[in-house]
Amino acid sequence: MIQLVRPLAMLEGWAGIAHSMAIYWRPGRQRGLRRLYRPFVAPGDLVFDVGAHLGDRTRAFASLGAQVVALEPQPGVLAWLRRVAGRTPGVVLRGEAVGAEPGTAELAVSRRNPTVSTLADRWREGMPEKNRGFRGVRWEQTVEVPVTTLDELIREFGLPAFCKIDVEGFEAEVLAGLSHPLAGISVEFVAGALDVAVACVQRLETLGEASGGYEFNAVPGEGRNFHFPSWQAGDDLIVWLDAGADGLSSGDIYARLRLSPDPSVTAGS
Repeated sequence: MIQLVRPLAMLEGWAGIAHSMAIYWRPGRQRGLRRLYRPFVAPGDLVFDVGAHLGDRTRAFASLGAQVVALEPQPGVLAWLRRVAGRTPGVVLRGEAVGAEPGTAELAVSRRNPTVSTLADRWREGMPEKNRGFRGVRWEQTVEVPVTTLDELIREFGLPAFCKIDVEGFEAEVLAGLSHPLAGISVEFVAGALDVAVACVQRLETLGEASGGYEFNAVPGEGRNFHFPSWQAGDDLIVWLDAGADGLSSGDIYARLRLSPDPSVTAGS
């Protein structure tokens, strides 16, 4: 029986990655992602992809002509990311997590659902009861991973034009390691842990005070269209999140500096 544990774990890991590949690399998705990100990312821009997973957004950023630093701490997922994006011109892959301080941390890994592996213990413990999409999700193991910060990445690579953050409940800690306002940024939100998204909006409001402030919008789920017809003030977005985000199970919050170029609200499908 002991000899079967590792092969079973490997099969679960491959099945989880295959499931994610079917979702994130389905036909037509890259075209939609390019439409979504084109107002934020110009040729030659630097982009940070924090929580790159299997590289669908990394590839979209690179296709727009960006220089991309993609970070993915899961060793097994990173191996697949190298296959998908490792030879893409302008892409640098890093096997690190991002947090409030540099060091190491324990990553809780879900083999069957690698997209929900997380550094956020409190988030993980409550999600199966709070969000139906997490029912049955198990985090079977932990792995120690290196952690850097956005400020450290900026010192090494420069100031990005856009930063995508999708780290399963650890988004506020990632922003805690940032002291520079960025022109564009996105963070994931998930029903059952909307307080994390609120903390992110509040942090961005503080970061943007000296640079004209941020305005916000949201993209539901894995869609490519903005939820609001016009960009929202931070206070208004917090009210929306506190009221349950219109019942959305998950999505991404987008923030842009008001002094930055004015991206189109309708991104296409």
